[in-house]
Amino acid sequence: MQTNFSLTQLADPQIYSAEKILRACVHCGFCTATCPTYVLLGDELDSPRGRIYLIKDMIENEQPATREVVKHIDRCLSCLACMTTCPSGVHYMHLVDHAREHIEKTYKRPLFDRAIRALLARVLTDPALFRLAAVAGWLAKPLAPLLRALGLKRMAAMLQLTPSRRLAPPSVRTGKVHAAQGARRGRVALLSGCIGPELSPATNEAAIRLLNRNGIEVVVAMGEACCGSLVHHMGREQQALAMARNNIEAWTRELEEAGLDAILITVSGCGTAVKDYGFMLRTDTAYAVKAARIAALAKDVSEYLATLDIQAAAPPARLTVAYHAACSLQHGQKIAREPKELLSRCGFVVKDVPEGHLCCGSAGTYNILQPDLAERLRDRKVANIEKLQPDVIAAGNIGCITQIAAGTAIPVVHTVELLDWATGGPVPEQLAGLAGVEPAVAVTG
Repeated sequence: MQTNFSLTQLADPQIYSAEKILRACVHCGFCTATCPTYVLLGDELDSPRGRIYLIKDMIENEQPATREVVKHIDRCLSCLACMTTCPSGVHYMHLVDHAREHIEKTYKRPLFDRAIRALLARVLTDPALFRLAAVAGWLAKPLAPLLRALGLKRMAAMLQLTPSRRLAPPSVRTGKVHAAQGARRGRVALLSGCIGPELSPATNEAAIRLLNRNGIEVVVAMGEACCGSLVHHMGREQQALAMARNNIEAWTRELEEAGLDAILITVSGCGTAVKDYGFMLRTDTAYAVKAARIAALAKDVSEYLATLDIQAAAPPARLTVAYHAACSLQHGQKIAREPKELLSRCGFVVKDVPEGHLCCGSAGTYNILQPDLAERLRDRKVANIEKLQPDVIAAGNIGCITQIAAGTAIPVVHTVELLDWATGGPVPEQLAGLAGVEPAVAVTG
């Protein structure tokens, strides 16, 4: 794509990076076939190619974002399917992130839009506030249909996504070391983060048991918190960078004091962000080197487990697992094979979901901010899953798990919970009602 940025504009590192990305695009349109919003809406401006034109015009001409541009950028899920499809290597993720930051700086959203975005940015990144919000949401959940009928679709979506079951009691998760069983073969940090452990504490608990069982010491670093992904994709760049710096400091202390082989993440959306810390902080002289070092250590939990000799203690009931490949895992981190191979190795019958490249509609805060499109994508995903008639759905991202579970009666669990069960851990809570399901090995303590 031809560009006409001035030398003065290119002196800005963000513009310089955007210009390189724009020049890589050859207008081929391959991206339209795998873009969820283009598949649903058929509008060129709701495809990556169309959005690239909008972004180019906006930043090249130094224009504030318009309502029309904001509409089409907001509809983007940042699922990154276009990056998997693109034959020219266009780094759409960095380009659309820059556009979102530009929108945040130059466009004044309607009052209610600003309010709900501020609420999400504050509550979803703070576990204590999220717990309070979850209690309020649980009490108000019966009002969701009424709110939807009144046109308050975003408020209705928030209530519909509120957990139906009581959250686990609050606990201190950071600043803990979980010792390896037997001879120590490695030492890793595990991201606790923000709302993941509140929605599903069983996921990180299963990861810790599984890693410990395989000789890996696990530390949850003191002071680590939200990775910044949610606010980063809302264009709130300074808030995201502050969160990134906080985690970099926490993990650097562990790295320098006792050493780390890897930093593991069980929420693939967070993993994509942490792996991008080096790029996000490349111009920060105080953090650029440390950020690159941390990003290089970051791994999805399945990516790391694939390097270990994971063996089933006793094959569980041969359940059929529909494996949902989270966008942030398959497109953002290019991890597609490892989770399925791990599940198969542990005795599960694994099936790929038709149209597996299409997003489920979760996408961070998307299922709240764009509820109609998110619901259409969820229903399409669930219909494809249910064709397989699986016993259970496995996924590697809490957002996907929550989104898909809202549309089906089939239990949805994190991949690592199934792996933990197959290698000696307890049956995942969601599977307790399935006939013939027993723990692989009795768990004591």
